[in-house]
Amino acid sequence: MTDSVKGALLTMFGGMCWGVSGCVGQYLFTRQGMDSAWLVPIRLFLAGVILCIYYGVRNWRQLVNPWRSWRNARDLVIYGLAGVSFCQFTYFLTIQLSSAGVGTILQDLSPVLILLVVCIQQKRAPRLFEVFSIVLALGGVFMLTTHGSLTNMAVSPAALVVGIISAFCVVIYTIWPQNLQKQYPTPMLQGWAFLMGGTFFALVFRPWRMNYVPNAAGIAGIAAVVLIGNVLAFSCYMSGVMYIGPQKSSLFSFAEPVTAAIISTLVLGSPFTVWDAIGFVCIFLMLVLLFISNEKQAKSAASA
Repeated sequence: MTDSVKGALLTMFGGMCWGVSGCVGQYLFTRQGMDSAWLVPIRLFLAGVILCIYYGVRNWRQLVNPWRSWRNARDLVIYGLAGVSFCQFTYFLTIQLSSAGVGTILQDLSPVLILLVVCIQQKRAPRLFEVFSIVLALGGVFMLTTHGSLTNMAVSPAALVVGIISAFCVVIYTIWPQNLQKQYPTPMLQGWAFLMGGTFFALVFRPWRMNYVPNAAGIAGIAAVVLIGNVLAFSCYMSGVMYIGPQKSSLFSFAEPVTAAIISTLVLGSPFTVWDAIGFVCIFLMLVLLFISNEKQAKSAASA
């Protein structure tokens, strides 16, 4: 199996796990009365403890090594807090304010943002394919959030803003840790990211003061979002980034909103209109165009 195939499969599977986790989060918010400010700190902290204990038992020195270099420690903090942790919080807050399908599709604007970052790094203007993909992305978000009406919002402005912020956070955790990934196992870096985020949000939101006690279904849901949405999804996705790079990885992660939309509509009863379908198609076409453009660039660079 080639590296390209491995990367594609890992990122798609990671995206599917995020889609499942988002739907479980929607269930916890709508059926179990949970709050994202309660769930996210616990979810991150538990996932961080699991991964850090696992790698600490295997190789304690390797686990603490990132903190012995100022550059690595700085990169890990930015990656863990500004990237992974804030992405998790804004993603689940978007779901709480709207639905799993909307939360994931807004987060999937990240390929356009990554494209803009790459254009800035390469000091060039977007190519025609890329401009058209940006227009498709904006059109898709318009359809999803307004259902074709200029006067009414189908999605609350708060959900729209928070969802776009989550897409920016995806850009950070996809691009930033490349130096760290060359030195350390990706799941180990995830463990530190989750642990930092869980501690930070616990101090900010203080979930122990919310007087919320989950029942058996709530505990099962927490276990699902920790193991599937954190430990498994992030580890697979970031491992895929190592094989195929951030641009291609963000394209294959479209499996996330597709999975979330199917489950939230068929299982949780979330409405899915024609406008939603048009929005999904626009964003899917955006991803296809970016992928084609990326492949052409890679072939031309290889031939040169």
